[in-house]
Amino acid sequence: MALEVVRKFARLAPRDRAVLARTIVTLGLSRLVTWILPFPFGRRLMVGKRRADRSTITEDQITWAMQHAQRIIPRATCLPQAIAAEALLTRGGLPAHLQIGVKKTPDGKLTAHAWVESNGRIVVGNLRDLNDYTRLPTLPPAWPESRSASLT
Repeated sequence: MALEVVRKFARLAPRDRAVLARTIVTLGLSRLVTWILPFPFGRRLMVGKRRADRSTITEDQITWAMQHAQRIIPRATCLPQAIAAEALLTRGGLPAHLQIGVKKTPDGKLTAHAWVESNGRIVVGNLRDLNDYTRLPTLPPAWPESRSASLT
């Protein structure tokens, strides 16, 4: 099984291998950070500040890579995936909006889900029943623009 995964990875185009490798590393770090650090601090650590230059990474590449990376990283639930996607998008100079929603299950339990939107579409975390979730207020950027501008 592991050998087949390595073969599939080796058959990818070099650009796809690079995007997938970066996504796996970012998701692994995001999983670790969400496990040991408070959410605001961990998110800020992961996301960093927006780069002025636009990367060649696209929303579609991040969606594709995250679908594969989440199978490799244990317990990479929606929140680590959303933080990792926000980090990849932001570092690539693309807009990223981390969203969190909640809904009540039929047995009365509250459940939450995180996803990331960019340029009007869901990049990571799209669910068939996403419209059943009540969207909480959009989280502010991990690094407010005025602060990130002063750090450059």
